[in-house]
Amino acid sequence: MGQSAIDQSILAKKGDGICIDWGYFYIPAINGSVSLGNAIEMKESFVSTGSTRSKAIYESTKASNMPLLCYTRDLGKTKQASSFMMMGYDEIEDIEYMYKRYKGYWAHGGTVNIFQMFNRMNSQYQNIMKRCREFDKRIYDDGLKSGNEHYAEILSAAYRHVIAAHKLFQDDEGNLLFFSKENNSNGCVNTVDLTYPEAPLFLCYNPELQKAMMTSIFDYSRSGRWTKPFAAHDLGTYPIANGQVYGGDMPLEEAGNMLTLAAQLCKLDGNTNYVDKYWEVITQWANYLSDNGQDPENQLCTDDFAGHWAHNANLSIKAIMGVAGYAEMARMKGLNNIADKYMARAKEMAQKWEADAREGDHYRLAFDRKNTWSQKYNMVWDKLWKTNVFPAGTMERDVQYYLKKQNKYGLPLDIRKDYTKNDWIMWTAAMAKDKTTFLKFVEPVYKFMNETESRVPTSDWYDTKTGLMVGFKARSVIGGFWMKVFDDKLANGDF
Repeated sequence: MGQSAIDQSILAKKGDGICIDWGYFYIPAINGSVSLGNAIEMKESFVSTGSTRSKAIYESTKASNMPLLCYTRDLGKTKQASSFMMMGYDEIEDIEYMYKRYKGYWAHGGTVNIFQMFNRMNSQYQNIMKRCREFDKRIYDDGLKSGNEHYAEILSAAYRHVIAAHKLFQDDEGNLLFFSKENNSNGCVNTVDLTYPEAPLFLCYNPELQKAMMTSIFDYSRSGRWTKPFAAHDLGTYPIANGQVYGGDMPLEEAGNMLTLAAQLCKLDGNTNYVDKYWEVITQWANYLSDNGQDPENQLCTDDFAGHWAHNANLSIKAIMGVAGYAEMARMKGLNNIADKYMARAKEMAQKWEADAREGDHYRLAFDRKNTWSQKYNMVWDKLWKTNVFPAGTMERDVQYYLKKQNKYGLPLDIRKDYTKNDWIMWTAAMAKDKTTFLKFVEPVYKFMNETESRVPTSDWYDTKTGLMVGFKARSVIGGFWMKVFDDKLANGDF
């Protein structure tokens, strides 16, 4: 056991790139031995004798010469051997959510301690590893079926990366809460415009975790703590989740994200049970999108690094599909008049959108900007839902245009820069009508991941000509790589 800090300041620090400095790190003596002592002496003993030979049971220091916690396993004389060791970290308290502190889900409300969990995991090792191997194969096979070997490799490389950006909790009402951290950006908790791009992975394999990312945002509005007519951007700065801290709202972005994802979850469930208690909030957001989404004012979208941009055509699509999503949920609730009204509104908005954004063989970045283009990844839901909100040929027209704009390492986000977001590339690629066209977008992304000189946990924001990271690493958004898999599962009735 090692204590991370002599002075325990639980949940005292927050922010991006800040590591915890409270709690306890453990290495149990399972399948080996554990020693604690002077680092130099233990290393010298191991080199000369093969044993650390430490008798210390407790050490405390604030000096630079830190004691060493050492695990050893003697495998004897062998040509081949296998074993496993265990490590664990108990933060004591892991997050503050709405002014109450919680331990992670693993502790089951404090009824299980870390020693019990070590024993449980040790006894279940073979079963856990078997399930992990089976799931690894499932991910690869899904990628192979929807694409090819390269797409399968991309998904295999991305899965644990996405999951690692989250932590699972359960609140006092029994709700699952799956909190993400906006890594390498601003450290926000449960940023809605991360929950949106990463959704395909969880929609494919565990929609309950997708709900667990959204429940806290819904509850935040329903509680009255958040009073604006659109969804919040975040819940705070990790690990303090007491309310939004982001300085600039993303009104259409976040309302559209929440409504669209809620509609998709209801479709998977075959009912609206998940959203029923939030219906008043959802209706308010739908009205905001209907009233303000046709021609967006000067506001941010998820690609906020590009700055404010008025009349954003892709943001308008998000609003339109949010309205359509509300209509789909209303239909499932038996509110047919409301469903007809909002679906008619979505189609009316889409017709005007097509006329205002059209520029010959493609669609503009902004309605008032001639000779521009951008990825319209938000339109993919019209394909997934078969709602035919946008006029026939709209999606295919832009997809064919994108093929002309690709660089060595992928399709740029829009005309302004050579950089891209590879999560959005995968969303855009999923709008293609066939696998051959889809793979034309995948191959440059594979090339980037295989050749980039930026040796960091996968960057989702990089230059499409140089293959170098522009910003962002280790972020959950690359769960968006699964959009084609999700599209195929829907089309094949695999849910």
